[in-house]
Amino acid sequence: MASDNAPVRVDSWIWSVRLTKTRSLAATACRGGHVRVNGERVKAAHAVRPGDEVRLFHAGRERIVVVKRLVRKRVGAAVAAECFVDNSPPPPPREEVAAVGHRDRGAGRPTKRDRRDTERLRGH
Repeated sequence: MASDNAPVRVDSWIWSVRLTKTRSLAATACRGGHVRVNGERVKAAHAVRPGDEVRLFHAGRERIVVVKRLVRKRVGAAVAAECFVDNSPPPPPREEVAAVGHRDRGAGRPTKRDRRDTERLRGH
């Protein structure tokens, strides 16, 4: 873990606290302008400090976090949750997925009529 006075790269910190799966995804998000620190778009090498607000748009969702503690290396989920305050809006509700039709084992390949019936049910 980093000492409190030494700044950490924003891409490294985003990855360390598990906001992205890989550091390269965090760096790509910075290059694409999807990361803001205190309201400004930043490059991957920008230093973050405790108290900074980091906004990350990733996977179709905006995460708004305030840095509480700096870490350089990836940490466990429990420790990562202690490193920031999450001010993100709640995620949108998951859409209910229509049930997929079930075919009996050994029934063979669906016919054209079966396919058309399935498409009619799905609304295509």
